[in-house]
Amino acid sequence: MKLDETAESIRTMNIRGAGLIARSAAEALKELAEEYDGESLIEFTEILNKGRDTLVNSRPTAVSLWNAVQATLKNVKNAEDVTSLKETVSRDADIFISNSKKAVETIGRIGANRIKDGDVVLTHCNSKAALSVIKTAYEQGKNISVYATESRPWKQGLLTVKDLSDAGIPVTMIVDSAVRWIMKEIDIAVVGADTICSNGALINKIGTSQIGLAAHEARVPMMVCAESYKFSPKTMEGEIVEIEERDTSEVAENLPPNVRIRNPVFDSTPAEYIDCIATEIGLISPYAAYEVIVNKLGHECLFETEG
Repeated sequence: MKLDETAESIRTMNIRGAGLIARSAAEALKELAEEYDGESLIEFTEILNKGRDTLVNSRPTAVSLWNAVQATLKNVKNAEDVTSLKETVSRDADIFISNSKKAVETIGRIGANRIKDGDVVLTHCNSKAALSVIKTAYEQGKNISVYATESRPWKQGLLTVKDLSDAGIPVTMIVDSAVRWIMKEIDIAVVGADTICSNGALINKIGTSQIGLAAHEARVPMMVCAESYKFSPKTMEGEIVEIEERDTSEVAENLPPNVRIRNPVFDSTPAEYIDCIATEIGLISPYAAYEVIVNKLGHECLFETEG
């Protein structure tokens, strides 16, 4: 798939899920590098930078996408010629993709330790990391059941219930607005992440914050499952995460002309509503997000420009 096609598929949500978006972006940059047949290092670098911007602009809220292109192109400035630059981009893309896939498995093992035998779990949207935790707990022999939200307007919950059902896990789907009503039956909420901010706040699928609020009110722990590349270095510089709003036709059509629709894709859940974050480097407090960004992603990534 060409880079422009990948960017368009990400924008239109044909490619969705933070991990898959990140891996697809790294693969697109790798293919872009491999297809260059010129001899100018300056021209080649400009093509890669343009490709980076095209990908990043396709989903501005997804920090996994930003971190993926940064990881893939982090050594561009050190290349001495076109051949070495091709090899560098290809190698760094492969490393990122491999580490991304391994991270989900590791998160599953770590997060499953927080789920007890007999627990009733609530999950939201269609997070591969969150599902890895739930399925690993079930594979450990724990007798668990799951409530999954419908996750309007794209109804990613349908993917979640199919995945869990195929794994043999008892699962019930509820509408998003039933979250507070069902919370009295829940033992733990397990959700994914699009972005973790440096102050520990979670940016995730719209509706996550109401789960956090209802869980906090009911004294139900909420565990976030997030690969380290979902932590945002840019928030350390004070940048506010942009909450993307998508086309209103995703919500409803053929309404009276004086009726407006808002369609935010994400919301922000404060750190105080989060019990812990399961990452591939361990189970951490949301207030340790700053250390993860510095120690895992490095100071140098803070000062990379967009173009």
